[in-house]
Amino acid sequence: MLDATLKAQLQGYLERLVDPIELVLATDAGAKSQELRELVTEIAALNGKITVREDAAPARAPAFAIARAGIDAEPRVRFAGIPLGHEFTSLVLGLLQVSGYPPKVEADLIEQIRQLPGGLHFETYVSLSCHNCPDVVQALNLMAALNPGITHTMIDGALFQDEVDSRQIMAVPSVYLNGAHFGQGRMTLEEILGKVDTGAAEREAAKLSAKDEFDMLIIGGGPAGAAAAIYAARKGIRTGVVAERFGGQVLDTMAIENFISVQETEGPKLAMALEQHVKSYDVDIMNNQRVEALRVNEDLDRLEVRTASGAVLRSKAVIVATGARWREMNVPGEKEYRGRGVAYCPHCDGPLFKGKRVAVIGGGNSGVEAAIDLAGVVAHVTLVEFDGKLRADAVLQKKLHSLPNVTVIVSAQTTEVHGDGQKVKALSYKDRSTGDIHRVDLDGVFVQIGLLPNTDWLKGAVTLSPRGEIEVDARGQTSLPGVFAAGDATTAPYKQIIIAMGEGAKAALGAFDHLIRTSVPAERKEVIAA
Repeated sequence: MLDATLKAQLQGYLERLVDPIELVLATDAGAKSQELRELVTEIAALNGKITVREDAAPARAPAFAIARAGIDAEPRVRFAGIPLGHEFTSLVLGLLQVSGYPPKVEADLIEQIRQLPGGLHFETYVSLSCHNCPDVVQALNLMAALNPGITHTMIDGALFQDEVDSRQIMAVPSVYLNGAHFGQGRMTLEEILGKVDTGAAEREAAKLSAKDEFDMLIIGGGPAGAAAAIYAARKGIRTGVVAERFGGQVLDTMAIENFISVQETEGPKLAMALEQHVKSYDVDIMNNQRVEALRVNEDLDRLEVRTASGAVLRSKAVIVATGARWREMNVPGEKEYRGRGVAYCPHCDGPLFKGKRVAVIGGGNSGVEAAIDLAGVVAHVTLVEFDGKLRADAVLQKKLHSLPNVTVIVSAQTTEVHGDGQKVKALSYKDRSTGDIHRVDLDGVFVQIGLLPNTDWLKGAVTLSPRGEIEVDARGQTSLPGVFAAGDATTAPYKQIIIAMGEGAKAALGAFDHLIRTSVPAERKEVIAA
């Protein structure tokens, strides 16, 4: 199953195995079981520390588990399905970590995992085309590898459709703990630990509040925030980044073909590169922290940032780079059926609708790209656009109209998402030309109607535009002295990755210039002004 290049790469990784491991194979008479047997056999042939044995009483097939040979009474890391595609890295890391290879995780997180109580049995439903799923799978596999009281099973929803249907899973990744729903969507290791270890948030907040004052604190870890952090750190000043998730919206973007000098890449790869670049400098990254307030401490003449966990961070200058999020339709049924047929990521959740009928809301580039991608998986796509014509690039429209299982409806206002209490069943829209209401029976609705800036928490602190964007000048300065902003959260036009990076660099330079001028004694300021 693996080509020569991939085999050579895998063999190189397997040289890092510490203890011998065994792959416990669970198969049936199906074709997919034969594929999995072939994969497992190929892996075992690459290193003498790997053996294979049959599972006498498999719970799922095709599946396999990884155990330390002669040590683990029961395997704790399992894959139900064939972990290729985006999950191939999860497979490689699982093999290494179960063998005892040390993970690249902070020591305090490893200790926190080892101290967790036992009896935690996780299951994660994924699709192999989902770029958000591997983060969750790898985090839970690591927890299972480190703690004998934790198990984790990755389940390919496309191969276990009966389970997906019975549990009403319509978005991935979907995580279950001891049979009950635990979480959905991208989750970092820190987020998972925060939900399992209830005292973790308070301990982390106390640790953050005890940090020394920053010279420059960047809020947000997307392209703008990363660029700002690098430019600030290169000035030799104390720099921090506080982010809800490093990488930001880029993590939810697949094909990137307009980042100059890089002909083609994927969002998660770019996000990883951004984080590695920032970490090459002396930058304090505080991930998994949502900021909810910004104020001026008049007594200390400093800016203060408060996180949702209760931590308070202090800085001489702040750069806000909180980006944007998917815009919602705000129609009846949307919130009720989110994750149960209403979705925002066609790459992640599209495979769950194989052979079904779906709608895409939005006729811009994102909407048309989504419709094209989904058309290769689902039975039929109905694209609904509010305007009288599509707004996507001509090349995308040409491709869309060439597809036989796509219907395009323009001048249509979505009015309601219908369901049966469990999942989506239909969509209603109003014909804006006639006023007639139409109903389309379907199983899923993918919303692709643009972005909203993540600035609600800034109301009253800085001046916002009528669209909620942070108003900035040519240097990135906001209405509040010492506070700068960059990227999709601002009034800067054209929301593009490369533009956000440039704006982040510019805001950092503007903030550094502000620091220099405000740190000069009064008598020297007069000389500079003259």
